[in-house]
Amino acid sequence: MDYRLINAKTFDDWNQNGWEWGIPIAAEIFAAAKTGNWNVLLTPTKPVPKSWFPSLANAKVLGLASGGGQQMPIFAALGAVCTVLDYSESQLESERLVSRRENYEIEIVRADMTKPLPFANETFDMIFHPVSNCYVENVEPIWAECYRVLKKGGRLLAGLDNGLNFVFGDQEGVFEYVLPYNPLNDKELYEQSIANGWGIQFSHTIEEQIGGQLMAGFTLKEIYQDTNGSGLLHNFNLPTFYATLAVK
Repeated sequence: MDYRLINAKTFDDWNQNGWEWGIPIAAEIFAAAKTGNWNVLLTPTKPVPKSWFPSLANAKVLGLASGGGQQMPIFAALGAVCTVLDYSESQLESERLVSRRENYEIEIVRADMTKPLPFANETFDMIFHPVSNCYVENVEPIWAECYRVLKKGGRLLAGLDNGLNFVFGDQEGVFEYVLPYNPLNDKELYEQSIANGWGIQFSHTIEEQIGGQLMAGFTLKEIYQDTNGSGLLHNFNLPTFYATLAVK
């Protein structure tokens, strides 16, 4: 089976067990957002600075691999015209659930972000892309597609994994794996990933992540780092994620 389909099924399995990134926001959070009281996450713990966002009223916003009913409902509450693209049926079902409950419109697209995005050039004012490209082998084509579908002056907000988590595996504090982490190039790691229900995940370098954005044509404006939110690495305040604001 193609690894991307494996990952889509993995997210669906995780959601059946209450995965935190697939739990739709409560009605109270949506209502608070409509009054201007809101925040969203690109990485596990740090809210994205409000200064990173354009004016969201009537802005065309793409949530790229951003299903789960957590971020897009906030943008809809703030008046954005929202589209969400994800490959997991259950993540998209969470989007449908909130949109029906709160009575707003959102375009819901099931598609593989490693393929050309099904949108015209210069469609969106903002792309919101939480940590997710660790489930994709090659990220540079994704940055190129983001650049294509953004309007001039459009903003790309991305959450990124720095690879440190892959060194330790489940046993934080014990070095287990050598970077780059790529189960497609390691039969034993692939079998272990399937057996443990990890999905097929990949580490990426700063050259791929930030360098890839720059090569696509973006200008990097701001960046911050974040931790796992729990566990040994978090307790030692070791950054394992970072978030970027880039502009076309």
